[in-house]
Amino acid sequence: MRLPKLTVSIALASLFLARGASDTVTACTTFCLRDADHVLFGRNYDFGIGEGLVLVNKRGVAKTSAVSGDVPASWTSRHGSLTFNQFGREFPTGGINEKGLTVELMMLDGSQYPARDSRPAVGVLEWIQYQLDNRASVAELIAHADEIRIHGGAPLHYLVADRTGAAATVEFLAGRLVIHTAASLEVPVLTNDTYESSIGFMKTHPGATGSSSLARFARAAALIGEYGAARPAPPVEYAFRVLDEVSQGGATRWSIVYDLTDMVVRFRTASHRPVRSIRLKAFDYSCATPVRMLDLDAPLEGDVTAAFSEYTSKANLDLVVSSYARVPFLAAVPEEQVRQAAHHPETTRCLP
Repeated sequence: MRLPKLTVSIALASLFLARGASDTVTACTTFCLRDADHVLFGRNYDFGIGEGLVLVNKRGVAKTSAVSGDVPASWTSRHGSLTFNQFGREFPTGGINEKGLTVELMMLDGSQYPARDSRPAVGVLEWIQYQLDNRASVAELIAHADEIRIHGGAPLHYLVADRTGAAATVEFLAGRLVIHTAASLEVPVLTNDTYESSIGFMKTHPGATGSSSLARFARAAALIGEYGAARPAPPVEYAFRVLDEVSQGGATRWSIVYDLTDMVVRFRTASHRPVRSIRLKAFDYSCATPVRMLDLDAPLEGDVTAAFSEYTSKANLDLVVSSYARVPFLAAVPEEQVRQAAHHPETTRCLP
C-alpha cells in the first residue's frame, strides 16, 4: 500500500509544533552511567499522556521517509531494534538496536535545522529510527550525521550512547549540526537546554535542586559523579534512583534504563509502577518473522520478553488515533491525516 507522502508528513509535522508543545514537554532527562563493568542509559519521558507500544523492529526492511515537499531518504535497515513509540511504528521517541546503540530525544526550544539542500530528508522522529536502523556505534553515527537532513519544525535534540561507553549530544543550532562527544562531552547528561548552557549552569550551581531543565541537568550530573566515586548501589538500581531524583511526579510517564552491556531494557510507567525487563537477545530480528509489540501499560511484572505479541496495523492505528486525540495541540489534525500516519509502516517491505 503506497500512501500519499503529503498527508503523512502534514500529520507528523504537527507533532510539538504548537506553542503548547513547549509548555507541555519541558522536563525530559537523559544520562549515561558508566563503570568498569556496565554502560547504562537512563531516560525519563515527561509528557501529557503515557500510552505507547514497545516495538521489535527488523533488519532487512526497505523504507522511505514520510517527508513531503522534499527529497525523502530511502534505506534498508541493517540492524534490528527495540523502540518506544507513542505516535506510531517508524516514529519512535527513543530506543536501542541490537548492536547496543541507544538514541533518545528531548525538547529544545530554539533548535533550528539546516536549510533545505540536496540531501535526502527524514522527520524528527524518523531520525531516531534511521540511526537505529543504520548505525552500530556513536562513532559511526557521527561520521555519517551530515548525510541526511532533518525535515520538520519540532525543536528537539538527542543523546546517543553505545556499548563501549561512548556518548554524544546531537543538536541543531542556527541551522548547524553541533555535536559534543569525547573530550567536549564533560558529563553525559542532557535535559531541555543546550548542552553548552547546561554545562555553564552546572559549574556555578553544582547539584542544584528544583524542576527546571538546568537544575535537573546539574542534579543528574552530580549524582553520576557520586556514583563514579563511591558506587553506592548496584548500577541499575542507582540509575533508577537518579531518574527518581529528577522525576516530575505523574508527568514522568516512562522511566527507562537501558543496560547496554547485558542488552536488557528495564522500564516502569506512571500508571503501572513495577519494573519490567526485556531481553534484547531473545528476539529474532530477521524481517522474515513478524514485527512484535508490547503495550507499555500491560499489567505485567518482571521479565516480559515472552509477553510480546505479533504486531497488527489495528493496534498501531488505535495508538496513533488515541495519542493524537488526547494531545491538545494535535487534536485538530484531520482524521484522514492521522490515519495516513498510522498506515505509513505499510509502505515498508521486507527484502528477500
